[in-house]
Amino acid sequence: MSDTITATMTRWAADLKYEHLGEQAIHEARRYLLDSLGCAFGGYRQEDARIALHVIDEIGGTGNATVIGSGKKTDPVSASLANALMVRVMDYNDIYWQQDPSHPSDIIPAAMACGERAGKSGKDLIVGIVLGHEFEMRLCEAAFPGIRERGWHHATLTAFASPIVGSWMLDLPWEKMQHAIGIAASHHGSLGAVTAGKLTMMKNTVDPMATQAGVMAALLAERGYTGPEHVIDGKEGLVQCLGPEWKLEVLVDGLGDSWRIERCGMKAFPTEALTHAPISAALDIVIENDLAPEQVEKVHIRSLARAADILADPSKYDPRSKETADHSLPYVIAAAIADRQVTPAQFEADKIMDPKIREQLNKVEVVADPEIEAVFPELQRVSVTITTTDGRELSKQLDYPKGDPRNPLSDAEVETKFDALASPVLSDAARARLKEAVWGLENVGSISELTDLCRSDT
Repeated sequence: MSDTITATMTRWAADLKYEHLGEQAIHEARRYLLDSLGCAFGGYRQEDARIALHVIDEIGGTGNATVIGSGKKTDPVSASLANALMVRVMDYNDIYWQQDPSHPSDIIPAAMACGERAGKSGKDLIVGIVLGHEFEMRLCEAAFPGIRERGWHHATLTAFASPIVGSWMLDLPWEKMQHAIGIAASHHGSLGAVTAGKLTMMKNTVDPMATQAGVMAALLAERGYTGPEHVIDGKEGLVQCLGPEWKLEVLVDGLGDSWRIERCGMKAFPTEALTHAPISAALDIVIENDLAPEQVEKVHIRSLARAADILADPSKYDPRSKETADHSLPYVIAAAIADRQVTPAQFEADKIMDPKIREQLNKVEVVADPEIEAVFPELQRVSVTITTTDGRELSKQLDYPKGDPRNPLSDAEVETKFDALASPVLSDAARARLKEAVWGLENVGSISELTDLCRSDT
C-alpha cells in the first residue's frame, strides 16, 4: 500500500541527510541533546529510575548501547528505555504543545541506542534528533481536538515517531521504515489515565516505553518483520479508532522547508508544562512585592479548562508523591510562595510534606477562563492575582513562560541547568568534556565516543 500517508512520511525521512539541515536546526539539536543529558543525569538519581535500572540489569541483553550514568553496555531496546526514562523522569526536559502536548527529546535515546549499534557519527545523531522532533511535533498538530482531549496520552503519538528515528539510524529503506511504524504504533496506545487524578510512576514511563517500542520495531523491520502500512489512515487505523477530526496533511506538507525543532520549548521548571506560566507570574509577584507566605491570603489563577481539570482536581490539593506534586498547580504555586523557587529540591519527599508549603495549598484557586481558552495554543496565557492579608490585589498576566521559543533559555542558561543536574553525577572536568563534545557534535566520530563521556565519575 504505497499510497498511505506513512509511505509519504518514510520516503522523505529515509532520504534525509545532514546536508539538508539548516544551521539553526543543527544548533537546536545540540541544545536539546545537552538539555536531555542533563535531565538524564538528574533522573539517574530518582527512585523510579533506580527501580527500572535494576530490572533492566536483570533482563537486558548483550550489545554496545550505553546506559547513561552507569556506563553499562546492553542491547539497544533496553538502553533506549533506560535512557528515555532518565531523560523524562523529572518532567524537566523539552515541551511542545499545540493540539497535543509532547516531549520530543524522549525520542533522543532511540537515536543514541540505534546509532551506537550501527556505528553512527555525531552528524548522524543530529539528524536523528531533528527527525524525531519533526514528526513528534507534527503529530501534535494533526488532531482537532488533540487526542489528550479524547482521553489518550501523547505517548500514543510517540509510537509513530520513534520507529522513524530508530529506522533512520539503522539505514533502513523507506519500506522497512514504514513497516516499523506499523509495528510500534499498532500496539502502543496509551490511556490518559496515567496523567489523570492521583499520579504514579507510570506518568513519566509511558513515553519512554513508546521510544523503546520504536527501537524494537526498527530492529524487527530490519530483519523483514512487517506491520500495517495503513496504521494511520486506513481501516481501523489511528484516525478511525480515535475519531475525527484529523488534518493529516500537517504530517507531510512542507517537509524540509523549515524545521519543527526550532519551534520547540525547554522547561525552566521541573513541572507539567501548563504550570510554567502560573509559576513565573506568581514568582514575579512574590519577589517584586517581597511577600512572606503569611502575607498571602488567596491566589486566584485564571487558566485553561484542561489546567483546572488536570492540575487542580481534589487529589492535587493533597499531593503525596513527586509525580502528583509536579502535576499539581496548587502545590507548585504553594512552593513558589513558600520557597521563592521551584526546582528539583521542591519535589523531594520531605519537602512535599513541608508544613510551610502545605499551609499555602488551600489558598490557591484555579478557574477556567473561556477567553484564555480562545487564544490557546498560540498563547499559553495565564492571569494570577494574589490577595494579601492587608487587602491588596496584586496581578500579573503572562502569555508564555520562560523557555518558550519566544522567550528561550540562552545557551548559557542551558549549560547552567545541565551543570545543576549533572554535578552530583559528573565531576567538573567530566562535565566540561561532555559539553565540549555536545557543542561540537558534528565533529564527533562515533556516538559511542559521546556516550563514553556519560559515565558517572563521582
